Amino acid sequence: MSSEEAFLQQYDPTAFPPFALTVDVVLLTVREGVLSVLLVERDTHPYRGQLALPGGFVQVDEDLEAAAVRRLEHETGVRRSAAHVEQLGAFGHPRRDPRMRVVSVPYLVFAPDLPAPTPGVGTSWVAWVPVRAVEPDRLAFDHAAVLAAAVERARAKLEYSPVATAFCGEEFTVADLRRVYEAVWGVPLDPRNFHRKTTGTPGFLVPVGRDSVPGPEGGRPAALYRRGDATLLHPAMLRPGAHEPAGQVARA
Repeated sequence: MSSEEAFLQQYDPTAFPPFALTVDVVLLTVREGVLSVLLVERDTHPYRGQLALPGGFVQVDEDLEAAAVRRLEHETGVRRSAAHVEQLGAFGHPRRDPRMRVVSVPYLVFAPDLPAPTPGVGTSWVAWVPVRAVEPDRLAFDHAAVLAAAVERARAKLEYSPVATAFCGEEFTVADLRRVYEAVWGVPLDPRNFHRKTTGTPGFLVPVGRDSVPGPEGGRPAALYRRGDATLLHPAMLRPGAHEPAGQVARA
């Protein structure tokens, strides 16, 4: 039996047809109480003039997540340390890109409210767009399917993980967090039930020890919190509509 070294020396890398690999970035945030996604308008072919998710080709010597972080920082200015980043999956329909066989590995990113960046290379326009206002037919490639998968992943993760805090600043009130859940899930939540649930879940929230400063419209100061050390929520925050009537925070 030949050694692995001998096998590799004889191996023909052209035995299989080559294809390209890209990363796409689904950057979600909550702006004015609305779940929004960052979209660009393509200034190059293919799909010139259509909206798309930020992204690009993976370099030969580049790790997948490094490529996603590079595109994220290059096209949005968002630093890796300021956002939650995770791999969403892979999309590889043979005809998803008219140029050649291209497999895309999208990354899902949650970030606090951010200003829209200026257009980068290959884009003529960039803006935050409410997810509910996105027209699937206007998205390039298979980005409508990618976005739909990302939104469903986000909704599900809010049930069993503390990732909703990634949409908030370092310090936030329970009302701030509730507005994130309402924006992502698309349903109103009972404030008292939500407060009891979130503050009573071990490791979810940690009191900062001081109150928020009232805004220009006044109102009573509210206690500030930061994210705790929990990685999973137990009991879970079950999604209204999927598990029980809207307007309630379900018990596990």
